[in-house]
Amino acid sequence: MNVTEAVAAQGLVSRSEGPIKSLLSWKVLLLVILTAAVYYDVLLRLVDQWSNDPNFSHGFIVPLFSAFIVWTKRNELIAIPVKPSSWGLLAVIGSLALVIVGSLGADLFIARISLVFLIAGMIVYLLGWQHFKALVFPWLFLFLMIPIPAIIFAQLTLPLQTLAARLAAAALQIVGIPVFREGNVIALPAMPLEVAEACSGIRSLLSLGTLAIIYGFFLEERLTPRILIALASIPIAVLANGFRIFGTGVLVQYWDAQKALGFFHEFSGWLVFVVSMALLFLTHKIFKLTSRMLAQRSAQ
Repeated sequence: MNVTEAVAAQGLVSRSEGPIKSLLSWKVLLLVILTAAVYYDVLLRLVDQWSNDPNFSHGFIVPLFSAFIVWTKRNELIAIPVKPSSWGLLAVIGSLALVIVGSLGADLFIARISLVFLIAGMIVYLLGWQHFKALVFPWLFLFLMIPIPAIIFAQLTLPLQTLAARLAAAALQIVGIPVFREGNVIALPAMPLEVAEACSGIRSLLSLGTLAIIYGFFLEERLTPRILIALASIPIAVLANGFRIFGTGVLVQYWDAQKALGFFHEFSGWLVFVVSMALLFLTHKIFKLTSRMLAQRSAQ
């Protein structure tokens, strides 16, 4: 092929790419408008719950972090060839059907979860499976922005309440305070202390778990330590919440019940969360030290 033919071929490719990009942009615009129209009320209620329900206030940072991951992978995504798949359109249609069913049946969870599947369908339909594979982590992370259904939430909080009461009662007995525990109620000599739903620790569990995933992404390159850090957030959150109730019980017994159940109980929630993050950092250091020691042993 001579120079003239090469230039002509290049021009032909450029002219063919124009309509393709134009068609792709129209598809994106159409799907965005359709999504905004269908999901307006769903998104409005979702943001309202993030704003007013402390258990799910971490929802604000989830889409922002997913968007940040996509931005960091922009060069990798540009290098991947665009190969749209019609399977994605089926996922889009299925997701829209789910949001309609969820809205008609007043099931917010189904309507909200359909948005995450809609995003997956749009990626596959517009860009292809290779792009979706590259974006699977930020896509999966989006599930953390969806509040747990009330039925499941209630099933989780009761065992956590009991576990927190059990841990706190055991710690109080160790320091010499006589207690009698019945379910989630700790009977102290000064007064009974009830571990309410708000003190179950599920709030710190959800928030700490989300932050543990973010922490692992920024400070650990390997997949296995990232998974271990995320899993470690579960016992850390449970133990930290038990320690918070233990501290409240000590102050109720030896200081002032009203102050212990008022200011200290609220302030200790933030304090314990900071301590939990410090424990997460320490856990990561232990993982790195253990990994280094095992690598040295295998090298010998």
